[in-house]
Amino acid sequence: MQDPRLLAKPPVCRLGCLALVRNQRGDVLLVDPDYMDGMILPGGAARPDEPPHLAAARHLHAETGLVIRLAHILAVDFTPADRYLERLTLVFDGGAVPDGTQITVPAQRQSGLLGARFVPARSLPDFMAPSQAARAAEALANRSLPVLLHGQRAA
Repeated sequence: MQDPRLLAKPPVCRLGCLALVRNQRGDVLLVDPDYMDGMILPGGAARPDEPPHLAAARHLHAETGLVIRLAHILAVDFTPADRYLERLTLVFDGGAVPDGTQITVPAQRQSGLLGARFVPARSLPDFMAPSQAARAAEALANRSLPVLLHGQRAA
């Protein structure tokens, strides 16, 4: 028997999928979108039925050229509706990349990005909006949790 309450249309909530990537010194990779003030962690919204860790990896690759397997979550951030829909943002652990790793940002007209750079963790508030910097700081301070798909660790 199907419960009609389970089949009712759920509330709309955007799912943000971000990656926190560091270099060997612990600096954090940020991208600089042309559509907002300040820099942000690489990432974006998941598509319908797209697993969030794959959405974050897709955006990370599209924005920086990095191919990183994302298997752990560092932070979960809920933002109530304001001028946008309510949002649930997951920050995935992108680990540390070797020194000299090439970051490739597509042309601004394609990506909407002005660039990308590694920023010292203590300087994040100087480069990011307060809520973005707080999210990144919390992610840096936390131990990771595994990503699960239907109760199993994501491959």
